[in-house]
Amino acid sequence: MNLDDLISEYADIEGRLADPSVHADQNLARRLGKRYAELRPIVETYRELGSTGDDLTAARELAGEDEAFAAEATELAKRKDDLEERLRHLLVPRDPNDGKDVILEIKAGEGGEESALFAGDLLRMYLRYAERIGWKTEVIDSHPSDLGGYKDVTVAVKAKGGVQEEGVWTRLKFEGGVHRVQRVPVTESQGRIHTSAAGVMVTPEAEDVEVQIDPNDLRIDVYRSSGPGGQSVNTTDSAVRITHVPSGVVVSCQNEKSQLQNKEQALRILRSRLLAMAQEEADAAASAERKSQVRTVDRSERVRTYNYPENRISDHRVGYKAYNLDQVLDGDLHNVTQALVDAEMERRLAEAQHSS
Repeated sequence: MNLDDLISEYADIEGRLADPSVHADQNLARRLGKRYAELRPIVETYRELGSTGDDLTAARELAGEDEAFAAEATELAKRKDDLEERLRHLLVPRDPNDGKDVILEIKAGEGGEESALFAGDLLRMYLRYAERIGWKTEVIDSHPSDLGGYKDVTVAVKAKGGVQEEGVWTRLKFEGGVHRVQRVPVTESQGRIHTSAAGVMVTPEAEDVEVQIDPNDLRIDVYRSSGPGGQSVNTTDSAVRITHVPSGVVVSCQNEKSQLQNKEQALRILRSRLLAMAQEEADAAASAERKSQVRTVDRSERVRTYNYPENRISDHRVGYKAYNLDQVLDGDLHNVTQALVDAEMERRLAEAQHSS
């Protein structure tokens, strides 16, 4: 789609959003609102570029009569170049999920109790990061370990109300993969540094209209919730395990007190996983982007290393390295995610230039 088509689409959506009848259908209004927010920076930049170009032409015509206009023309020329570069970036094809919220799952791997403790540290890091940005978080399901970590934990991360140009997926999609930690475990009496790992999987949260699930394709089992050490924490069969028979995907949830609530949360996770699977099968590019997502939590398959003795964090995909691990674990994750966002933009720009 060229620039003229995008501007025309923006005007059309603007008109439709002004129609009260459109807002009677909340799903339609939400979809139009998201698309409007995606197109807005493109249209605004295009309009500013046009007015800057007009001002530059006028300033150059008057530069011979007044030096002040010559200086203004220099500034306007730079502004015009900056706007052209910004527009070029905005026109690069986006990840279709960039406006979505996410379901983030953290699973302990090799390293036993130490790995579970590290999974808890990662959860805290993401919760603090979300808090800094202003995202809402909700722990959907969790299985604590004996020492206060997590065998696995699932959390929903949502942008707070309204329509935002940058969704949660834009930043958190790069967190998928194996995260390796190097430190002296609390269970280590000799002070030796150990290496363990936890796996993170991130999926865009699916809306009900995006994934239709046939109830006949589901096998639903109920059981009693368990806490650390496997002891029962509920006297009723409120925990739910759902198996989607056609795909083999299994989801369990035990955090809520009622069986119905656990079933709703499990279906929520299932929809997101099925959406991710469908997108991977339909789009080779999406599959390539997600190739770093965790398959097995093996120490050798790492995307990032957290080295406590050196206070160092390293992302092995883009060569990012910093010595502020304590701050990152407290939620200061912006520079890490920005390095990955920038690398993706460079790749998309290169692909766009190659195809043009």
